[in-house]
Amino acid sequence: MRGEGAESYRREAGGHRWQRIPPTERRGRVHTSTVTVAVLDVTEAEASPIPARDVEFSTARGSGPGGQHRNKTETCVTAVHLPTGISVRIDGRSQWQNKKLALAVLAGRLSEIDRGRSSRAANDDRRRQIGSGERGDKVRTYRVRDDLVTDHRTGERWRLSAWQRGEV
Repeated sequence: MRGEGAESYRREAGGHRWQRIPPTERRGRVHTSTVTVAVLDVTEAEASPIPARDVEFSTARGSGPGGQHRNKTETCVTAVHLPTGISVRIDGRSQWQNKKLALAVLAGRLSEIDRGRSSRAANDDRRRQIGSGERGDKVRTYRVRDDLVTDHRTGERWRLSAWQRGEV
């Protein structure tokens, strides 16, 4: 959920236990389901341009067939991102197109590294919120038979019917 009121769901992170007696149950046994909830921030990926001071370009003669033109012109471009040491080599017929393509490939590789970092952080946050999913990690228990909701963090109890209507 985004926008106004989304922050109120932060308290819902953790394990929730739902106890009910299904209508098909003849012996009155209680069925228990457990759900783990994680509330994560949504981050928008945006491509930021690479500063010119962070990239070093070098040119070389291309390899392969091409005759005299290939042997005399330096069209192969190697771009090195100085802070990370990532290098890209593009070998084509046009030096300026190769330079443009090398920058695009370099930007793609750097954004992939950033996405990996942010996804690891999000996974760590999710694991911290949901815990192990065991009984001791539960946030709330919903007992349909007793019309009762218990919040285990605060010790408060409410009527399930009132809680479902949003009156609590």
